[in-house]
Amino acid sequence: MHYDIQTSDRTEKGYPLDIEVTTLKYEESSINREFILKLLPKVNYPALYSAVSQVCPHCTEHSLPELPEHLDTSDEAISNLDEDTIGKLHTWLLDVYLVEGMLVCPDTGRKFPVKDCIPNMILHEDEI
Repeated sequence: MHYDIQTSDRTEKGYPLDIEVTTLKYEESSINREFILKLLPKVNYPALYSAVSQVCPHCTEHSLPELPEHLDTSDEAISNLDEDTIGKLHTWLLDVYLVEGMLVCPDTGRKFPVKDCIPNMILHEDEI
């Protein structure tokens, strides 16, 4: 999933954002094992799993893979990941797009609209 927004100064419990799906897009691409292995240590896996769990019920047109609930992201474990798991991670990290919907702060309930795959994270003047 293509979003990674950290907490703002206004809340300490605002990450990861919840996802309200209106429209998703799935666009299959070639799996690049080395890219996924380099990217994975930078991924907050519990946040990714949460995002996938929220988005998965809306994936009715394509049968998308389930991710394991827990994943060891230590260097040794990552280097030993099997091709099936790499493929699943690749699908969710690079092939699934939130086209239309909302990103919602779990602490404040503030909704940030997503249109054409672009989130509008601009705060209102009274929120600055």
